[in-house]
Amino acid sequence: MSDLVEYPPGGEFPGTIGRTVHESSPAWPAPARAADGAPNVLFFVLDDVGYGQLGCFGGLVDTPNIDRVAAAGLRYANMHTTALCSPTRASILTGRNHHSSGVACIMELATGYPGYDGRMPFENGMLPEMLVPAGYNAFCLGKWHLSPSEENTAAGPFHRWPLGRGFERFYGFLGGETNQWYPDLTLDNSPIPAPRSPDEGYHLSEDLADHAITFLLDAHVNAPEKPFFMYYATGCGHAPHHVAKEWADRYRGRFEGGWDAYRETVLGRQKRMGLLPADAQLSPRDPDVPEWSTLSADERRLYARMMEVFAGFVTHADHHFGRLLDTLEQIGELDNTLIMIISDNGASAEGGATGSFNEMRFFNMVPESFEDNLAHIDDLGGPSSYNHYAWGWAWAGDTPFRRWKRETYRGGSTDPFVLAWPAGIAARGEVRTQYAHAIDMVPTVLDALGVQPPETVRGVPQTPLEGVSLASTFDGAGAPSQHVTQYFEMFGHRSIYHDGWRAVCPWPGPDFTTASRSGRSFGSPITPDVLEELDRTGWELYRMSDDPTESRDVAADHPQILRDLVSRWWAEAAKYKVLPLDGSAQARLATARPQTSKPRSRFVYYPGGSVVPPFAAPPIYNRAYSIEADVEIPAGGAEGVLLAQGGDAGGYSFYVKDGRLIFLYNYVGLDHFEVSSEDGGLTEGHHVLRYEFEPTGDPDIPHGKGVPGRAQLYVDGALVGAAEFPYTTPLLFELEGLSCGSDFGAPAAEYKPPFAFTGTIHQVAVDLAGELISDDEADLRVLMARD
Repeated sequence: MSDLVEYPPGGEFPGTIGRTVHESSPAWPAPARAADGAPNVLFFVLDDVGYGQLGCFGGLVDTPNIDRVAAAGLRYANMHTTALCSPTRASILTGRNHHSSGVACIMELATGYPGYDGRMPFENGMLPEMLVPAGYNAFCLGKWHLSPSEENTAAGPFHRWPLGRGFERFYGFLGGETNQWYPDLTLDNSPIPAPRSPDEGYHLSEDLADHAITFLLDAHVNAPEKPFFMYYATGCGHAPHHVAKEWADRYRGRFEGGWDAYRETVLGRQKRMGLLPADAQLSPRDPDVPEWSTLSADERRLYARMMEVFAGFVTHADHHFGRLLDTLEQIGELDNTLIMIISDNGASAEGGATGSFNEMRFFNMVPESFEDNLAHIDDLGGPSSYNHYAWGWAWAGDTPFRRWKRETYRGGSTDPFVLAWPAGIAARGEVRTQYAHAIDMVPTVLDALGVQPPETVRGVPQTPLEGVSLASTFDGAGAPSQHVTQYFEMFGHRSIYHDGWRAVCPWPGPDFTTASRSGRSFGSPITPDVLEELDRTGWELYRMSDDPTESRDVAADHPQILRDLVSRWWAEAAKYKVLPLDGSAQARLATARPQTSKPRSRFVYYPGGSVVPPFAAPPIYNRAYSIEADVEIPAGGAEGVLLAQGGDAGGYSFYVKDGRLIFLYNYVGLDHFEVSSEDGGLTEGHHVLRYEFEPTGDPDIPHGKGVPGRAQLYVDGALVGAAEFPYTTPLLFELEGLSCGSDFGAPAAEYKPPFAFTGTIHQVAVDLAGELISDDEADLRVLMARD
């Protein structure tokens, strides 16, 4: 994107051109410059953080730097999101509803309908595409998850990556989640390794802050008058909840009272802060969450520690966000920065009833008992974990509302929102109760900056913004709400707000957490007959002025109001591309999508290349396959990784160590199966090193066991080792990519990464054979939990 204004219409050169420069006068295209004193803009987007978790929203998690912003500005008590990650982020950056941008749910479950295709249309310009031509720099940090997953490899295409959507710099990860100790990282358009290891003190939250500060200072020292827009989307507090032990230990004993006491305490704090009316009630007990008093002493000890780790994770991210604030203050830009802080949806219940030490076990349907988790209590949050808290903490984290992420009750779709601009807003530390939605953020920024929404972006005519500006509320606590109507839909779970009333029609969709109470099957489709019955009897009605926590269904008392709201929902659905309504999940997973490359059964890799994302790695689960490395062994021997994928929570490594050729298979961090050669077989010179896996039985995917098989090693065609693997990983290794010639992340085997191969690798080829045995329902659980 050029930052130069074009010549006048028609392309006429405004100077004069004669026969020579002596007879001519030059003219330059005028550079785009923001107005003098134009504010910077900073969006800080949290992940899976509930309404009742941040300190400034009554939560018991210490967030002094977010609180600092709230004290300098405003807290919006009535902000809403879409109840899921990618859709909310699309709304935050475009100012349009998520279906209008084709992001009905996560990118991995796109279908071939305009509101569902996962291809964000260029007629819905993003905020950086609007501000860079107006003289701004634009930086993106952290989680993206707004490009089709099949386009997220080093082969692109890149037009829906951050730099393709108006940002000038990007540092972060493209998918829905990443390991905070060993992240999948991209700098601009290039995948890169992490700069340090956890042993050297690395953590993603600190790294993101480092790069945010670098981007900021690089721009400031070279063009100090030029404002910036920064989209800073931390991976916190999405699982895995990774943080150093000393941060979790700050909370020792603080959550021993449990989630029931937490809700009561937080509700009282929220009332005293003016976030809720004095007569507001807690939403009823969730039927899926046990009373804390009924748990054993060991259960209470484990679950309290899980919450301590989550709280430390959030406080740690807040600390590093504070470094960015300090930098802004140091260069004199903090007061003139319009800051907006929001979470993308309610707290996450994806840890299940008992939480998880290693979510890879859950993804693969491997039973993870309470006893297993308790045995790892001291490892929670560390590099060997892939942990998530018990869902009772998600319920408590959304205090005072009901339910959680993915559902359009307020627990899933009402989130903390902080806004500050000390140079432009006189109010300090106040609360605003006007209705707001994530689609209002872009219009608010443009209004505050005095920038008109562009009619075209790079020649593409633009659709109208669908949010409204909140600027009238900046210094007007009593200003009327401009956002009068807002629909919600997520996997068939529907609701609508209009003029003080809220109607909700629950549907379980793909959320396994609702199955125990709904009686409907996982990912149930909404058939026409079911839909008619839902519209007759499935809607609930709540009056927000009397019942902000959706505790008293008054549908029977106001049938006409409910009928009007249901009709309004259908009108909004038609307007914003919500139709056709789709409550399914497995059907979406099985949808054939446009591919950027042809299907293949042979994959060839070379050392020094970029890490291959896990979804683009060879799908070796539940099938026969081979890995063959063409190498040169120098005099004195060689060691190191030939090919590796995943990490200590699940994966494999094909490597050479102590003169032996080894293939180690890590089954979800529980079991390690190994086949190796005898010492001394790898002499100096050229060799072909081969691993083969041949299934010998059928998988038992519903019980967490992939296909058993015979593992064999060959050197130059000669069998040098064999072993029987009783079962394998059925669905998913740890969410780290594949690397050739070294192990870029958490190691699946016992060596210290990167453990680069010290010989020469010409290439490593993976060949697939046989049909892949798959389980769509299990695959779906994996994708949904990653969002």
